[in-house]
Amino acid sequence: MVPPEGLVAAAALLVGLGLLALCLWAGRVELAGAWGEEEEEEEEGMLFLTEGGSGRCRLLCKPSALAQHLVRSLGRSVALRGGPWPWPRWPRLQMLQQLLQPPEPEPAVARELLQMPDTGLVALDWLVGPWGAAGGGGSSPVLLLIPNAAGKVTGGLLQLGLRALERGFVPVVFNRRGHNGCPLTTPRLQPFGDPRDLRETITYLRCRHPGAPLLAVSEGSGSGLLLAYLGESGSSSRLAAAACISPIFRGRDWFESGMPWLYEWPLLLHLKQGLSRYSRSLAEVVDMEKLLRSRSLRDLEETLFCGTKPHSTSWETYWDRNEPLRDADEAAVPVLCLCSADDPVRGAAAHSLPLELFRTSPYFFLLLTPHGGHCGFPQRGSGRCWGHEAVLEYFRAMAEFLRAEERRKGLPRARRLGGPFVEPPMFTWQRSYTR
Repeated sequence: MVPPEGLVAAAALLVGLGLLALCLWAGRVELAGAWGEEEEEEEEGMLFLTEGGSGRCRLLCKPSALAQHLVRSLGRSVALRGGPWPWPRWPRLQMLQQLLQPPEPEPAVARELLQMPDTGLVALDWLVGPWGAAGGGGSSPVLLLIPNAAGKVTGGLLQLGLRALERGFVPVVFNRRGHNGCPLTTPRLQPFGDPRDLRETITYLRCRHPGAPLLAVSEGSGSGLLLAYLGESGSSSRLAAAACISPIFRGRDWFESGMPWLYEWPLLLHLKQGLSRYSRSLAEVVDMEKLLRSRSLRDLEETLFCGTKPHSTSWETYWDRNEPLRDADEAAVPVLCLCSADDPVRGAAAHSLPLELFRTSPYFFLLLTPHGGHCGFPQRGSGRCWGHEAVLEYFRAMAEFLRAEERRKGLPRARRLGGPFVEPPMFTWQRSYTR
């Protein structure tokens, strides 16, 4: 006979599974309708793929020689032509797979702590592979991986790092202050769109790898940090190219509109668990009791960064300083934004995608696909993500385009020292590339 406790546990499990199925099904129905509403917007841009499971992938950007080259390169991508994608109309399942599925094989990581000017610390996790040795030489491209704003290093992000390592890149994960086991040595965390620590990190990477191209890719809400950095730094960013997977473009709207509980609650618990480790030091500037009672990411963000002692600030002022696209007009490095129209975390494409930016800026490229969820983009095969292949193909295409421009203009060629591609050590984008 089953004891009463067992019956209660079984009933709770069944109720939980029922709620999960209901949420997933509701998301499927809702987003299927939303996609129909976005049909007109999705027709904009250059169609470059009509076969396989991707449907109508489009590249929305300002016409240029570089844009035409990207259309040709991405259109030839084997990953995007690899047959039907699993669960094309279940974006929440795609999101959960990328969030929860561990990378295969498990990567070996070498951690390095980097001290900031105010004595704060950030952590750099160098992926050295399951083989225990770095994948590239001194001139191999360095790929900086930026996790979401909660500091959660997902299996998908690590899988991207492993794919890059196999192709000769040198991948390294950027961990903000107090995130992912990085010690918090000052009572200050990094706001949503404050790129000061990222700027110091990229300067360090340039000094450590002076002859290597620097690339950056961000995941989800972590793209707010990368986009803010590109805007503030302009032509001095030291990056050759950048990519954002399922980026959040409008930070304040995103926090205020709310998110699916399947996404928000796990990240909220993840953040509270990490912050509770530093409750004693943070109590000097933050109301920790209120912080740990937060019931949404918006409440936690506002308590953590707007209610600080002794100088509090308003929610409006905070976002004046931290909106990802506040200086987007100053960006001077090509950035590919991979987005799906059915992203359940970002919200409806008509309201959450800055389409005018992609129409007018020669540096922003929107790769828009009907399906893919949030950081999902699953592909047949264990742990495979066609979005990762598209990003790596984009970086390869960028290098190919620059080499062709060098030959056409008679510029001196860089020495071939290994890695998937080489570029001039001191890289500067020229306006003619985007005309």
